[in-house]
Amino acid sequence: MKVVGRQWSAVGLILIAVLFALCFSAEAQQPKKIPRIGYLTGTREPTQEAPYTNRDAFRQGLRDLGYIEGENVVIEYRYGAVNEDRAAKLAVELIQLKPDVIVSPTLPGIHAAKQASKTIPIVMVINQDPVAIGTVESLARPGGKRHRVTRLTRELSGK
Repeated sequence: MKVVGRQWSAVGLILIAVLFALCFSAEAQQPKKIPRIGYLTGTREPTQEAPYTNRDAFRQGLRDLGYIEGENVVIEYRYGAVNEDRAAKLAVELIQLKPDVIVSPTLPGIHAAKQASKTIPIVMVINQDPVAIGTVESLARPGGKRHRVTRLTRELSGK
């Protein structure tokens, strides 16, 4: 009887040790960081009846790159940044969510994001010359790592 009891206690100790070891390995695995994008636009929130929007094109572009909203990327939308005051409030809301990048197709949104954060990259989607309108100092050095310029023109294709 004593031998059987010792065998069970040895098996019990081994089982506890294995379970204990498995617990540590599960905790050691770090969850993959999901990128967070802030999208600041001057338009109103799209409705079901709205035609294809810039937001839809943006989401499709992300899907083309393998990013699926809600699965491996989070997008925080803020609508109605039509003037500097409203854009500033919305930019502050976005900055508090700690996005990895802010995307804005509007000048008030770009200016507000630029004022709200000195460290978060800003992707500008505009048709104007960013140097002429004062959003960047130069195309060669748009402001360190703070700003990214997206503009599809022949003059900028080399930049």
